[in-house]
Amino acid sequence: MKRVAIIQARCGSKRLPEKVLLDIGGKPMLQRVIERTQRATQIDEVIVATTVAPEDEAIVQLCRALGVPVAQGSVLDVLDRFYRAARDFRANVVVRITADCPLIDPAVIDQVVKAFWEWGKPSFPAHFPPETGNRVGWDFAANRLPPPWKRTYPIGLDVEVCTFQALERAWREATKPYHREHVMPYIYEEERSVHVSTLQSPPVIPEAPPGFFRVLRVDHDPDYGSYRWTVDTPEDLQLVRQIYAHFGSRSDFSWLEVLDLFKRHPELAQINASVPHKAVHEVDERLVTKESTHGKQTNG
Repeated sequence: MKRVAIIQARCGSKRLPEKVLLDIGGKPMLQRVIERTQRATQIDEVIVATTVAPEDEAIVQLCRALGVPVAQGSVLDVLDRFYRAARDFRANVVVRITADCPLIDPAVIDQVVKAFWEWGKPSFPAHFPPETGNRVGWDFAANRLPPPWKRTYPIGLDVEVCTFQALERAWREATKPYHREHVMPYIYEEERSVHVSTLQSPPVIPEAPPGFFRVLRVDHDPDYGSYRWTVDTPEDLQLVRQIYAHFGSRSDFSWLEVLDLFKRHPELAQINASVPHKAVHEVDERLVTKESTHGKQTNG
């Protein structure tokens, strides 16, 4: 079962253009995300999924310089871009990471992937079709979901994991613009999924009605969901640069070390306290009227 981490990256951010290439502690933000993701032990391959837009050629060149595979696809239909990248790189399990999370923690990635594989036993007779190799288990797992669910990890440690089959079904069936732009909502929305939290007991994979997805929320106690460690604005960038400056030459610091830093210096959280987080239903208005493009792939 090949587990592929796909890092979503493009230069066309509205609030902070070309943010994925901005410097953080002497390296582009995307490189920081790639290197931290590569340290996860539960991942077999790390690739970057960018677009065919001319401005994203800089991302392609950076990936080639780093020796990281890169797939190019739709500018607006990110679900299509993800699906084609996962298909072309023969992923059985897809791990979604975004390039605006330079504090992504390999231990958190490993935790979510391991929970996807190991947390709970089926509450119904398990069946392993020999002709497909499919297992009975979760279709999707994540350590963050938008409202109405409650986030318990800081914004910026976001990890989403799904089977290729679940991604393919979303790619085939999802039609709403925000489904296409944000990749995974079609899978975890309540009208087509059964949710379980890792804070629940006993750890059981639920039986789901036909056509429903089994969704595992990897939650943390205590709740640290109020912290914002992603980069969407100049204020976010200022904060993350200060965090990296604190650790100096170290790049392997953990999210728990960052958390300790915030507890000792609560004024850090005020740097980007007024920044609103993008809601899952917010989409690029162009996606409403334009069809997705067909992707192409190159190897870095």
